[in-house]
Amino acid sequence: MRYIYRLCSALGVAIMLVAACAWANSGVSHAQTGTVAREPSNCLAIAQNLPGARLVNWTPAQDVSTASQVSISFISHSTFWIESPGGVTIATDYAGWTGRKGTPRVVTMNKAHETHYTDSPDPAIEHVLRGWNPEGGRSNHNLEVGDVLIRNVTTDIRGWAAPEKDANSIFIFEIAGLCIGHLGHLHHELGAGHLGWIGRLDVVMVPVDGSWTLPIDKMAGVIKQLRSRVILPMHAFGDYSLSQFVANLSKDFAIRREQARTITLSTDNLPGKPTVIVLEPQF
Repeated sequence: MRYIYRLCSALGVAIMLVAACAWANSGVSHAQTGTVAREPSNCLAIAQNLPGARLVNWTPAQDVSTASQVSISFISHSTFWIESPGGVTIATDYAGWTGRKGTPRVVTMNKAHETHYTDSPDPAIEHVLRGWNPEGGRSNHNLEVGDVLIRNVTTDIRGWAAPEKDANSIFIFEIAGLCIGHLGHLHHELGAGHLGWIGRLDVVMVPVDGSWTLPIDKMAGVIKQLRSRVILPMHAFGDYSLSQFVANLSKDFAIRREQARTITLSTDNLPGKPTVIVLEPQF
């Protein structure tokens, strides 16, 4: 019986992934295309022979200049500044402030707390993507901006009176062949359906407060499910919860503490072993 259950679960995930592949290639909203074309990704590819899919070489290359590079800077709290090879700039969980970075072209927001969104974003921002639907129901984003594709997978939040369905979004950025995910204000573990729609994440930004989102052990379990190559902790209220999260993963993951707030990644320089990289926030 257990074998049959596992088989059915695996088939369910496969069906979800096939549907997600079809969805990801249809209904894409296009913004003004930049000078750099978007590299086709295989974030949702489940078989090596899918049209246009290619497997990423996980072995770090000696010459990392052969692949397009993505810059990721930790601003603070759960805000990262992402810049694509084509110059598309994105601020995650944008609450109206990006430090010295200026005005991004795209912002994503979540509504669990006011530090993750703003009701009055800068009018100069071209694309404001809310992780919830103000009119109710599910928020659906599948937007192509220059050389970036941005999509989302909704999750629920606890709410003050009752749980709010589909009120948080995991935003996924497909850039330069990389699949970069931001878990937002994740309040529950991920099921097979979530994992199917998310697909592969090479890089994941994860909240590690241990209380407002998920307990540390459960959040570490989510990261082990995703099996990303780069894990960027965020949303840590002091070093205590951050240290707990790092300790929870230290047996199976490499740990790097950077004396910088920016890293540059490509398909050629991803670490060979899943690695937690702790960046310094801007302040």
